[in-house]
Amino acid sequence: MAAAKPEVQTRTVTPEQLRRLAGAAGFQRGEGYFATDAVRTLRRDANGVRARVQGTHLYRVRLWWDGDELDFTCSCPIGLDGAFCKHCVAAGLAWHADEAGDPEKAGTGKAATTAEPDIETFLMRLDKTELVAMLLEQVDEDDRLERRLRVRAARSAGGAPDLSVWKAALDSAVAVDDYVSYREAHDYAAGIEDVIDNLEDLLREGQAESVMRLAEHGVGSVEEAMQYADDSDGWLGGCLYRLQELHFQACERARPDPEDLAERLFDLEIESDFDTFYGAAATYADILGPAGRAAYRRLAEAAWAELPELVPGDDNPDRYGRRRIITNIMTTLTEESGDLDALVAIKSRDLSTANDFLDIAQLYDRAGDHDQALDWAERGFRAFPDVPHWQGLLTFIADEYQRRGRHDDALALVWRAFDIDPSLRTYQQLNEYADRAGSWPDWRDKALSASRDRIAAAASVPRGTWRRGAFRDHSLLVEIFLAEGDAEAAWREAEAGGCDDRLWLELAKARERSHPDDAVRVYRARVDRLLRNPVGHTYEEPVGLLAGIEGLLVNSGKPAAFADLIAEIRDTHRRKRNLMRALDDKGW
Repeated sequence: MAAAKPEVQTRTVTPEQLRRLAGAAGFQRGEGYFATDAVRTLRRDANGVRARVQGTHLYRVRLWWDGDELDFTCSCPIGLDGAFCKHCVAAGLAWHADEAGDPEKAGTGKAATTAEPDIETFLMRLDKTELVAMLLEQVDEDDRLERRLRVRAARSAGGAPDLSVWKAALDSAVAVDDYVSYREAHDYAAGIEDVIDNLEDLLREGQAESVMRLAEHGVGSVEEAMQYADDSDGWLGGCLYRLQELHFQACERARPDPEDLAERLFDLEIESDFDTFYGAAATYADILGPAGRAAYRRLAEAAWAELPELVPGDDNPDRYGRRRIITNIMTTLTEESGDLDALVAIKSRDLSTANDFLDIAQLYDRAGDHDQALDWAERGFRAFPDVPHWQGLLTFIADEYQRRGRHDDALALVWRAFDIDPSLRTYQQLNEYADRAGSWPDWRDKALSASRDRIAAAASVPRGTWRRGAFRDHSLLVEIFLAEGDAEAAWREAEAGGCDDRLWLELAKARERSHPDDAVRVYRARVDRLLRNPVGHTYEEPVGLLAGIEGLLVNSGKPAAFADLIAEIRDTHRRKRNLMRALDDKGW
């Protein structure tokens, strides 16, 4: 006898509710998905629906009622961030249509709409033994189905779950034979998500202690697998997010021994390469309680005591590893106490970079202790006198000098920055501080004169010498004059000493109205270079420039000159079939 279908809740959603959750724009996009049959499957369960919605990939959506609140999940990147996405809207509209008794509008895909009822009827009529045989045959070919059935079988056994079965399912889903490419990442992560879905069901069945342990195991497995996968779209990151959320919910329900939990959380945070449990002491504070937080602090302080003190010049190969994590833990714990001296003591354990001094200076500055702030900033500046990475310290000190009315000292600092690293950025910084002091004209003359001296000195250095690079042409002066809105002065500098291609194009754009012939000349030179060496063997940029040249020459009354140019290009590059095709497409 065929099994009866499970009783399902008849409450559904309305388009108005979906619009409130998604917003007007999200709802409109979801309507478009629904109208174009992007909802491939729709399954009812006791609380709501599960759906598959075709977007960039095939996404899994679940909608269900939690009391009076509509809860949701979607496997797309936006859904994994907790937003009610367009795929949720499409699934909700399909649910609404299905409840209204209109399966055609329910949007389960054109093919599925006509075929699925026949398949269901067929399966319901099968003998149980035949159906099992069919499933087992499919299991041999489908690893995901095998995992799904194994965990369902484990769940049906009742009692405490066999953790070894669940861990094996997680490990099987995560295991890789080779590197997981970008194109494979979505389907790979979907297999892991299947097991996580079952873990969520297990938690709803009251197995919080087991889910807590399994989530921890899953995090370790997925983090290890991320070394062998291209997770550019964040699919595996989404799995980690779900596992950590599941772990937190399981801890809330299981209420494990606080000191034992503190030890496990500390190990999870320390060992993670992906910050999955970053800030665990704060996240789990209510679950840990006073005893757990105290235990967490003891563990952190013990690890902290083992870290060596670092002074300026020391190398710190572990700056982004275990040391960073322990430092962050200690910083978080100390910030809760509000003890500024204790926080500075933690920060000052590592003074290997200029930014370490700046962090402490900013702490004192926010606390209103400007003398201590300036002292730490100046100490950092003295510790790193010849390193250009102290830009943040320099700005901090110069601001404080100006706040105190020490304008000459501030300008001396920013001049030093320009002298060491002549660039538009340091020039504009000098401009900013000199303006405040009312002395910009003099400093501007000094900066431009120094730049010209550098250019002249570089010109005397033999070609091939590395010092020539910074001032190999007049690019800095061109960039400065363009930023100041003086296109004529910038053009003169470019004509006198040259500049890089990017600036030539900016100059041409600025001169299109007043000097179209100059602009055409620049664009033509760029076209010739690109045709000799096309970027990526495509001609999009040179064809775009030619379109600009055409407009300039036609507006100048010289259409014949453009025709001659195209004829010359066709003759010179006639063997380049893709270029000829691109010119044909433009009608040239």
